[in-house]
This record gives sequence, C-alpha cells and structure tokens, in this order.
Amino acid sequence: MEEAKNVDISFFIPCLNEEDNIGKTIQSVVDVMKNMNMKYEILVVDDNSSDNTIKKVSKEINKNKEVEIKLIENKVTRGLGRNYFLASHKAMGTHYMLINGDAAETNETIRDIVSETGNADMIIPYFGKNDTRVLFRRLLSITFTFLVNLLSGNKIKYYNGPVLHRTENVRTFRSETIGFAYQAELICYLLNEKTTYLETQVENSDREKGVSKAFTIKNILSVANALFHILLRRIVYLIYRV
Repeated sequence: MEEAKNVDISFFIPCLNEEDNIGKTIQSVVDVMKNMNMKYEILVVDDNSSDNTIKKVSKEINKNKEVEIKLIENKVTRGLGRNYFLASHKAMGTHYMLINGDAAETNETIRDIVSETGNADMIIPYFGKNDTRVLFRRLLSITFTFLVNLLSGNKIKYYNGPVLHRTENVRTFRSETIGFAYQAELICYLLNEKTTYLETQVENSDREKGVSKAFTIKNILSVANALFHILLRRIVYLIYRV
C-alpha cells in the first residue's frame, strides 16, 4: 500500500476484552496529539473480543469525530504479532507505533516517543530506573533482554516497548512469530539491515484493570520461536559476510 504522505503517524491499538481500558487508551493518544503538529490516525484492531470492547471503541469514535479512528474487527483471534503486521498494511502514516489497548502507556510516555519522530528509523523506548512494574515482571524483562542480546549480538536496553517505526520497514521486515516477542525479532531484523535507531527512556505503568494475556503457554512457545529465528538470522548474516 502506498503511504499517504500527509499522515505522519498511524497508531496501532490492539485489544482483546479490554472494555475497561480501551476508552482511556484511545483518549490518551488523542490528548497527546492535540499538542503535536502532526497528522495522525488510530487503527483499533479488536481480536475477537467477547465483552463490550467494540461498543466502547464505537463510543470513542463518535466522541472524537475530528480524529481518524478506524475499527478493524477480527472474526477469529489472530494474536498480537499477526495483527501488528496485518494492520501495518492498512496504515496510511509514514510512521507506525503500537499503543497497548490495556492503557499501559502513560501520556508522558507517548509524548516522549512521538516527539522523537524523524530522528531515527526506530525510536526504541526503555524504562531504566523508571521501571515501576512488580519484581517478577522486571526479572522476566531483564532475562528476555539478556537472551535476545546474547543471541543477536546487540546491546538494546529493552525490546518489548511501543517502538516507533517507519511503516515501510514494518511491512517489509515482518517477523516470523505471531506472539509477544514479535517486536524483538523485528528490531533485530532491522538492526541487521543497519537501520538507524534511537533509544529513549520513558515512564511505564501496569494495566489498571483486567489480567495480562502475555503469560500463556502459546506465548511462551512463541517467544521460544522468536529467539530461534533471531539466532538463525544472525548466523545467516554472519555466513553472508564471510
């Protein structure tokens, strides 16, 4: 799909049973972008929710008629990674950014990332000393980041945040996994291609309502699959260089 050059950023918001959070998520983007001299759109992908998520999204669309908000309804559950890449082909923006449907990103975090638009092909956020998550979540992130860096040879501080990409890169260099590790695989793929990046420290917060869907057998297997492809791709690149 050819990009519409007058749209600066397409925000991808995935949601699965997020009726208590999706309204706040959309409103956060709208509030932040009011003070940004950029044209944007919001792509909400409902991954076959069984609650009132779609009704809440429709309410936000009616409330923010001046904003281009598109609702994509999946008839089957496809998973975060697959939705991320599929939605990129519907995006009209030059840049593409995930905003989690559980309202995990604060307004300050969104603003800090968006304000770096154009300074590199990838704006990669990390928490650093601002990480306020529970100890278990922090330890998991540290372990995952260590493994990805070990297998890829990179030195990225954090792989699972709301990275701001050039849309064409997301479409071209999609990852093999469909689970929660898709972003790490994509970042490693792009770093192998010498894509420019900038790391920026941001705030973080946990979801206020509902339960995280990250800790399932399906996603654990997906992470293992992503780590395998990250290592495999590094080996392939090393062979070509030799």
